[in-house]
Amino acid sequence: MSQSPEPIERHTLSVLVDNEPGVLARVIGLFSGRGYNIDSLTVSEVSHEGRLSRITIVTTGTPMVIEQIKNQLDRLVPVHKVRDLTVEGTALERELAMVKVRGLGEARGEALRLAEAFRARVIDATRESFVFEITGKSDKIDQFAWLMEPLGLVEVARTGVVAISRGPEAM
Repeated sequence: MSQSPEPIERHTLSVLVDNEPGVLARVIGLFSGRGYNIDSLTVSEVSHEGRLSRITIVTTGTPMVIEQIKNQLDRLVPVHKVRDLTVEGTALERELAMVKVRGLGEARGEALRLAEAFRARVIDATRESFVFEITGKSDKIDQFAWLMEPLGLVEVARTGVVAISRGPEAM
């Protein structure tokens, strides 16, 4: 009897690391060296005094591959903590995007109406285009960009996912 393949899952990992040169390259090297994919990556200093940064990684894989990634990240020297926010189930995730749309007449009005429905802000406007700022879950941003395509979508710039667990505990 053949086994059914393990499902591919999307996981958001939060990794606390030393803020020093080469750390990000080592983390990325772990992924690329083993053929793992990174769907989203954000990095920012979270403690200037402690010289710590948080890396938020969105990746996909079978449960076994996700477990391997977490274990290998945990073994890297500059890594202090690895949390799988997907497994913990209490995380808040957001992404920011800037969406440029070119349009005149009716398409321009429709773009503004959609932006209002999605709570996107106009951060730049010319006679022929808008740049909208939108925040939310990745699927909300995907949907907004998809709806803007027939109205004159020019380009999209995205930050990548940032995530934090709910509740009073720190990472």
